[in-house]
Amino acid sequence: MASAVSIRARLALSVSATAFLMTGAPALAQTTPPQPDSAPVVVDDIIVTAQKREQSVQDVPIAVTALSAEALQSRQIDGGSELLRAVPNVTFSKSNFSMYNFSIRGIGTKAVSASSDPAVAVSFNNTPLIRNRLFEQEYLDVARVEVLRGPQGTLYGRNATGGVVNMFPELPKFRSEGFAAGELGNYDSRRGQAMLNAPFGDTFAVRGAFGFTQRDGFDYNSFNDTHVNDRDLFTTRLSARWEPTARFRANAIWEHFEEDDNRSRTGKQLCTTDPGPTQVGSASITTAYTQDQLSQGCLPGSLYSDAAYGAPNGGSFGPVRLLGTGPNLGFGPNFELINLIPLGFDPYEGVVQSRDLREIATSYDPVFRAENDVVQVNLEFDLSDTLTLYSQTAYAKDDYYASQDYARYVSNPAFVDSNNVLDFLGNPAPSTATPGGVYTDPQLGPSDRILAVDISQSDNRQWYQEFRLQSKNDGRFNFSVGANYLDFKSQDDYYVFNNTFSLIAEYFYNTDFLPNGGIGTRPCDDTQPFECVYVDPNPLSEINGEGHNYFRSKNVIHTRSWAVFGEGYWDLTPELRLTTGLRYTEDRKDTTPYPSQLLLGANLNGDPGLATGGYVRSGYYALPDVEQKWEAVTGRIVLDWTPDLSFTNDTLVYASLSRGYKGGGTNPPRLDLNPTVVQYQPLAGTFEPEYVNAFEIGTKNSLLDGMLRLNATAFYYDYKDYQVSQIVDRISLNENFDAKIWGLELETVYKPTPNFQIDANFGYLKTRVADGEGSIDVMNRTQGNPDWITLRPWIQVPSNCIAPRDLAEQILNSPFGTELAIFSLSALCAGSSRFGTFNPDLASSLPFWQFYGFTYDPLTEAPNGGRGFEADLSGNELPNSPNWTANIGAQYSWFLGDWDLTLRGDYYRQGESFFRVYNTEYDRLEGWDNLNLSVSLTNEARGLKLQAYVKNVFDDAPIVDAFTNSDDTGLTTNVFTLDPRLFAVRLTKSF
Repeated sequence: MASAVSIRARLALSVSATAFLMTGAPALAQTTPPQPDSAPVVVDDIIVTAQKREQSVQDVPIAVTALSAEALQSRQIDGGSELLRAVPNVTFSKSNFSMYNFSIRGIGTKAVSASSDPAVAVSFNNTPLIRNRLFEQEYLDVARVEVLRGPQGTLYGRNATGGVVNMFPELPKFRSEGFAAGELGNYDSRRGQAMLNAPFGDTFAVRGAFGFTQRDGFDYNSFNDTHVNDRDLFTTRLSARWEPTARFRANAIWEHFEEDDNRSRTGKQLCTTDPGPTQVGSASITTAYTQDQLSQGCLPGSLYSDAAYGAPNGGSFGPVRLLGTGPNLGFGPNFELINLIPLGFDPYEGVVQSRDLREIATSYDPVFRAENDVVQVNLEFDLSDTLTLYSQTAYAKDDYYASQDYARYVSNPAFVDSNNVLDFLGNPAPSTATPGGVYTDPQLGPSDRILAVDISQSDNRQWYQEFRLQSKNDGRFNFSVGANYLDFKSQDDYYVFNNTFSLIAEYFYNTDFLPNGGIGTRPCDDTQPFECVYVDPNPLSEINGEGHNYFRSKNVIHTRSWAVFGEGYWDLTPELRLTTGLRYTEDRKDTTPYPSQLLLGANLNGDPGLATGGYVRSGYYALPDVEQKWEAVTGRIVLDWTPDLSFTNDTLVYASLSRGYKGGGTNPPRLDLNPTVVQYQPLAGTFEPEYVNAFEIGTKNSLLDGMLRLNATAFYYDYKDYQVSQIVDRISLNENFDAKIWGLELETVYKPTPNFQIDANFGYLKTRVADGEGSIDVMNRTQGNPDWITLRPWIQVPSNCIAPRDLAEQILNSPFGTELAIFSLSALCAGSSRFGTFNPDLASSLPFWQFYGFTYDPLTEAPNGGRGFEADLSGNELPNSPNWTANIGAQYSWFLGDWDLTLRGDYYRQGESFFRVYNTEYDRLEGWDNLNLSVSLTNEARGLKLQAYVKNVFDDAPIVDAFTNSDDTGLTTNVFTLDPRLFAVRLTKSF
């Protein structure tokens, strides 16, 4: 935890640097020759198109931050992930699967289901891109970036409840120009960019740009003494501009991005180990196996404690528990039963991780590939001197593949040597399962330890068309009306491979008895009439996707959306303008559900399996499509006033009321289980759309003859059905919560001399979940109720359950022994009737109610079917919503003849927040800060610029977000952090 002293020290350093720029620097500047008379010093203006027409950023009645190419480079903002340092009330983090969470004013993408949409629209040259590489891609030949805060329901429409991030590339110009830049830095970093603009006459021009980054890995892999999480990526862009007449303009853009390296999709995995209780009421727990059954793997402790750098209680994992009870390989020298894993064994016992968030231990290096193409054609027709028709057509293709070690720490050797077993006569009966204590997994290869690897991949295609008619009258009224259509197809696949899954499939379900008395495996094909589980025989890089020896979540989504919209602008007086906008949107979202099939099988004749509970022995079949449709009317009303005040040069005051909308979706299907074998608690199959009513007041001011710019905004949101995900039964279950949001924002730039500039922004944010909202916290299912305990069920029930403490105590104190307790404790969970039940209405191999003298149905007698008690969320903060963010930057320039020397520093800090909606100590994210410095030497006449910079000066690794994994993997936590300290020297030649 960062101490108050260290925070004060950092602040003091940053303030001292700023003070040096403000005081010490002018003394040095006095040695420069006197400068000739020049224009008055004013803060640079930026022309934006936040309202789909060109305006000064100070004339737009929207909270918008605009960053020019020069501002991006001077602040070392190389991509979308770093925009939070320049925009108030913005947070950013990578998410657990294929996307990221860019949050504005507490509104981001905390729903990670494949059918969920982003809450902040990301646009490329005004085209919204549902899937994009905002996180990975670096800016190249950018004109500006605009970040619009608040709902943009009229002109930007769907999926803009939080706001809009709009990146505008430089378009071709009718003049020759270009640049080439090269950069060298630490981690053996090599970066380069180049651009060439060529006109062909007065009506046609083309522009090409190329950039690449290569860098060694940030993270140290202590297992094999290598570095991972490197970078190898490039972007290329080709654009053309054609203006054959004064009334027609066209431009076309093709951009391609590609990355192929070992970038880590997530950061380190943390866990506060849960050893399980040693006592339940009056019952003492004397066996590790039973203690493990009462462990949830990890406890909800602080991510900042030393204990968080442990590993889960692996003895609580379903596969480990199953392999510890069967199959029986044979006997040991004392005629004790030998299983593939020792009974009560914890493969992670004694594993302690490094406290360094950039150090992992893995035998499997990450694999990361991404490819993105965007093609855009823009046409403008001046139908008259006062009316222009705009057409925008775009196609986008995005493919993504990321694979990595699931845990990023290494287990102890786990498997029993299947050669050292005897038959019941004492003769050797070696098995083919784990000779020498090594199991060879068809995907993961040979190992004596537990291996787990996951893959997240996505394939997306998008078409977009917009037509818009815009007026430019000299009178008091203007308008903009239009229509657009979006067609988006996506397939997301998430796989988890674990060698214990394959071992169970081959030697528990597909068992073959060898002539020597040992056990082997037989293929699951059409020659085998028995119930079996298909094992994909192919290596990881060539899987056929049909295996039931790994977990696969397959999600196929087709979204079609069309909208009509219009905005009118009335100049009521020369100082007062009224803007009214309205939009009608119709969304259709078709989802093809594919149930997961991990360790499920069936008989050859198609009868459901009784041992596994499955319906098919191989492949993934589709359920009927889920067709959803929503219609939404959104819009805004804005009144802006430009008074003539004595103490400002220019002032804009505005008040707006707007409404935003984001579509809902489907929750993925769970395991494809026979309900006579497993009885699941019901879960919602869909989740609701989001709606927000937002009120905002703001003012934008120019003071001191243009040397000072001061903007302020206050806002209040009434948010309905905010979407949040958590992993339940191995699926991303999306829930909806109502909330209130309010806050303040300040942005200022002060430029008292041509040499000196200081800029700052500050955001205050308060979020509050509505009264009466609740949700089951998977990390704390009992909510502290002493009458209930948490249990691990059998392997085909993915989530933990809660059970009455007195019934568990009765089982543990019974005379039937530990062996029966293994199954009877599991029977207290819904879905575990396969090996016994306390419900007389269910068929089972073991009627436990006759053994123990009580009946119990968890689906009807336990809270929420045994899933747990709801946590009261009333008044809690929304995730990733720090109460404040602040940034201050300062730069000073010395004019040394033809050369300008500029020193700049930027300091950013955000307050603490929570990564989940439950707001427990486990959820808390500490506040963090970031300091960046640069020095530039520029000769505009020669087109030369030499820049040196340091990013993340303190080399901090704050936890910026986290994600809780599933119950059956121990409720571990993936964390995300910043890049380490980076420094480099960059040389640019412009011409």
